[in-house]
Amino acid sequence: EVQLQASGGGLVQTGGSLSLSCTASGFTYDDYAVCWFRQGPGKEREGVSCINLRDGTTYYEDFVRGRFTISSDNTKNTVFLHMNSLKLEDTAVYYCAAAAGYFDRAFYRNMGPPMPNYWGQGTLVTVSS
Repeated sequence: EVQLQASGGGLVQTGGSLSLSCTASGFTYDDYAVCWFRQGPGKEREGVSCINLRDGTTYYEDFVRGRFTISSDNTKNTVFLHMNSLKLEDTAVYYCAAAAGYFDRAFYRNMGPPMPNYWGQGTLVTVSS
């Protein structure tokens, strides 16, 4: 059974930092990309960042590039999302998800985050002024 366990959400002030974790189990780790999505209040769910577990290729949406960093510890089957310089508009429930396959930079540039095969539960990030 595939499981994705997200954690690390909380309350933080604008300009602050927070790190999210996503621990995966039940699939061949290297054959997937793990992405973070988010859904803010009254908004549709949107992609944030992805990482190919095979080679660490990363993708960021423009609105987080330079502020967020995605990384993976394959020995622990865990993907991290380090969030810096948080803004009010970063307030959202953050979800991690896994997509089967390998996605190169051209794919990410043209298509954005791949459609996930599996979703984890969300973790709430609240940014306050």
